[in-house]
Amino acid sequence: MVDVFTEIKIKRSVDHVSAYATNPDNAPEWYVNIQSAEWQTPKPLKVGSKVAFKAQFLGRELAYVYEVTEYIPGKKLVMRTADGPFPMETTYTWETLSDNSTLMKLRNKGNPTGFSKIAAPFMSTMMKRANNKDLQKIKDILENQN
Repeated sequence: MVDVFTEIKIKRSVDHVSAYATNPDNAPEWYVNIQSAEWQTPKPLKVGSKVAFKAQFLGRELAYVYEVTEYIPGKKLVMRTADGPFPMETTYTWETLSDNSTLMKLRNKGNPTGFSKIAAPFMSTMMKRANNKDLQKIKDILENQN
């Protein structure tokens, strides 16, 4: 089992941070490994929405579809792979620290299969490193917006 948890404080309101983070169109801007995001269902984001992502991870190109399974605007977003090589669940949560500061948490968990199962311990380390870079990038983008 892979279970990676990361978090970061962002000097922006919960509404601002969560609105940016939950928009799949923004994913290629702040996720280091994601090259594209394509809506499979009509906007806006809601439970049942599906988005296809293309990413690079550990030197391999990955294509997968996430389905939104839980969405509480400004509080929580849970997505699960509906299609893809690695069964995964991604959870975002946001907490208000002050009027203009948010704690954003990111958790990825899943049960690798095939070759991925053998590489799971290594994958956890690499995913944590990538997630930390992603959170730092979203922090930099949001804190530098006017």
